[in-house]
Amino acid sequence: MDPTRVTDLGRYILEEWAEDYRAGRLDRREFLRRVLTLAGSQAAALALLGSVGEQAVAAELEGVVAQAPPPGQTGGVTVAPDDPAIQVGTVRFPAEGAEVIGYLARPAGRPQAPGLVVVHENRGLVEHIKDVARRLAKAGYVALAPDLASHEGGTDRFADPAQVTTVLGRTPVERLVAMLVAAVNYLRAQPFVRADRLGAVGWCFGGGMVWRLVTRSPEVRAAVPFYGPNPPLEDVPRIRAAVLAIYGERDERINQGIPVLREALQRAGVVHEIVIYPGADHAFFNDTGARYNPEAARQAWERALAWLRGYLES
Repeated sequence: MDPTRVTDLGRYILEEWAEDYRAGRLDRREFLRRVLTLAGSQAAALALLGSVGEQAVAAELEGVVAQAPPPGQTGGVTVAPDDPAIQVGTVRFPAEGAEVIGYLARPAGRPQAPGLVVVHENRGLVEHIKDVARRLAKAGYVALAPDLASHEGGTDRFADPAQVTTVLGRTPVERLVAMLVAAVNYLRAQPFVRADRLGAVGWCFGGGMVWRLVTRSPEVRAAVPFYGPNPPLEDVPRIRAAVLAIYGERDERINQGIPVLREALQRAGVVHEIVIYPGADHAFFNDTGARYNPEAARQAWERALAWLRGYLES
């Protein structure tokens, strides 16, 4: 397999797995299983391992099964689906001839509210992201979390999170962006959404997708990407949203892209703020993950809500 055939976001996913393996967050066998799942064959997996400098573990691919049962994951709930302050449900909307599945949460009893596209991490539309959508609904927003694995039947179709990640890593980036643009258009068409007050928020892979979305959708007025990979820098001048970019101090792989992104944003005159939380790592906001940092997550959440209020509720 030619490693250059992986999409740039697929490459981001591969590098994240390699980083987790080196840091001890993934054991060797699970790392190899994920790479094999992404690659589809042992020969292709060898090429991917070589592309991230992990040739030394390639000999252990023999006997690794791509579809082995994954390790368990916790799924915390902060706001219950039956909370009387909100209404939740599954919606479907078209995107380039396909149907996108989405989780919609909105304030109960409010005739109109600003709308937000909520973009999941590379595990797909899991309970944690649905919970974040419900938190945003309690904060006064209509929150739509599209499932970017919809064209393969949706996240719930897969028992193995690595399979969902593989689907996302193999999907052409423009197709992923088209689903997010369709989510923006869906929100604009709803009578309970303020069509002129739309925003986006996302984490990790989803943070990167928020950056891509704001280069394609001028209707998005405010965006908060958490520790996402940069968009193509040549697309930065197309951004019309006010962007609050959030990072963790210990997230060296992602943070190395901050200087060139900052320069591009400044040169293009994009309204933005870049915040780096001391002591926080990649994925520090996810309260179901090993790198959750409660204090940094609280501060980042409050800052994100203040940013959204400033641009979507004025």
